[in-house]
Amino acid sequence: MAVNGKKTLLLSAYMEHRKKRQVRVVSIVQRSEGQNYRCRMCCNEKLYFSKGVGDIHSDHFGFSYGTADIMCDLPEGCETPSHIAVTDDGPSSDLHEPVYLEVKNQNKSVALSYNFTVCISTMYDYNNVLQLVQSLEMMQLLGVGRVAIYKRDCSPETQRVLDYYTKKGDIQYYGQIPALTDCLYRYMYQSKYVSLQDIDELILPQSVDSWSDLLPQLEKKYGVDKCYMFQNNVFPHTITVPLSASQKQPIESPGWEFVPGVNILAHLHQRPVTGKNKYGNSKVIVNPRAVFQPTVHGLLKSEKGCTWVDRDIARMYHTRAGTPDMKADQLDYDGRLLKYSDRLISAVNTVLNETGLLPSEV
Repeated sequence: MAVNGKKTLLLSAYMEHRKKRQVRVVSIVQRSEGQNYRCRMCCNEKLYFSKGVGDIHSDHFGFSYGTADIMCDLPEGCETPSHIAVTDDGPSSDLHEPVYLEVKNQNKSVALSYNFTVCISTMYDYNNVLQLVQSLEMMQLLGVGRVAIYKRDCSPETQRVLDYYTKKGDIQYYGQIPALTDCLYRYMYQSKYVSLQDIDELILPQSVDSWSDLLPQLEKKYGVDKCYMFQNNVFPHTITVPLSASQKQPIESPGWEFVPGVNILAHLHQRPVTGKNKYGNSKVIVNPRAVFQPTVHGLLKSEKGCTWVDRDIARMYHTRAGTPDMKADQLDYDGRLLKYSDRLISAVNTVLNETGLLPSEV
């Protein structure tokens, strides 16, 4: 919703319980504008006012608009506001009745609903149905309890899959927004850990089979409440690599060829990780209560910072199109994903059958 007199859009509001009790309003702002606001808060059917200041995230990639947190102080007598509106701090702020946002995260919940939540952003013009189902089922095999997908638009087939998982209660999806920031705060007091990643990326442990077994390893080795960063390993699905005698055959399940999208089990060769790309495009698993501002490939503000995870403990498998610099004879075989293949194939076929995406004659 827009702020009258400002080139500012408001998305969602959350109580901030940590360094200072305030209301944090996740927003999109024009960076060249002044970041002073007036906050209106509803407490027990009374209206209170306070000052608000926009904190623009440093990762704005040079665009004129950027994600910001408008931080509103709690006025005296209003410790737990139920709703908030943000207006321009100028003389015209009272000319229009603003729209109010519900203030979420009222309480710091101790009983968390999920061990792991994955935040996916942003889905637009999406038709990679097979990889979507495979990724969601892989996440469940890894121990993920909830996936939040921020969706702009997608194909009808993709929508059928999203509706299927939503009905089961496995995912929620939202419009195109500053997705990572909102998702982090949305699940801050619902999930023990949150992973910020894309739908074509999977964080796979190397010596254990689930995130539930992986996270105690990471906490012991790197410390608790850290941001754990996983090395990006690209598996190009547009490049065919001849197999050697010692390498296992890629797996295709009958009928999958009729489903739009990429089969991740058929692409088991990765671009070598070198000094040039060793620390690029990583994704993270975090304790959301120790994070203030996320970004695309890490964090901007957190309590204890980020640490790289040894690739022999866990790494990210990123199945996407190749680039001109990737050649078949330069790719390395990695069959770790096949460890999950039997369970994954069964789960994927169940979804494809129940959504009517698998041909009936298969």
